[in-house]
Amino acid sequence: MINWRKSSYTGGGNDEACVELAESAGRVWVRDSKDPNGARLEFERASFAGLLVRVKRGEAGL
Repeated sequence: MINWRKSSYTGGGNDEACVELAESAGRVWVRDSKDPNGARLEFERASFAGLLVRVKRGEAGL
């Protein structure tokens, strides 16, 4: 079973979009909290950690 966690930066309002993360067996999954049955992104843990570093530096091109 995958245990999803919502960002601690999420406010209390129900209309706020947010991502949820789950980890298992060296993988990280990301999904939209407003569409839990929709598409999910899957990363190797090291790749996801690298993405977070690039986002924090403003290098991810998002």
